[in-house]
Amino acid sequence: VQLQASGGGLAQAGGSLRLSCTASGTFRTISTMAWYRQAPGKERERVARIRSIGADEDYAASVKDRFTISRDSAKNTVYLQMNSLKPEDTAVYYCYVDGQLPGKGWSPGRNFNSWGQGTQVTVSS
Repeated sequence: VQLQASGGGLAQAGGSLRLSCTASGTFRTISTMAWYRQAPGKERERVARIRSIGADEDYAASVKDRFTISRDSAKNTVYLQMNSLKPEDTAVYYCYVDGQLPGKGWSPGRNFNSWGQGTQVTVSS
């Protein structure tokens, strides 16, 4: 399963950017779609996550009420709308998906997870 992310770039503080990530390849289902980020010298952290069951969303405290994650299941695409950007949002953003590979029924042996290539987001003050 391959992920192609786009939408990163340069924004001013207070501005907005929208990231998108599309999954392609052969899979049975996608369960979780998420965005992570990694700033220089810091560990990778999860920014937002959305599950297929119930469309539950959760966010890191640092982005809650500013970022919104959404998904288009028909297009196997996840989005991250980032508003009120701050310089501390500067990082490489990675999309992540997990789910099941093709097969009959659900099996733990067919779990997969994939990471996108990362897209740079830079917020200037």
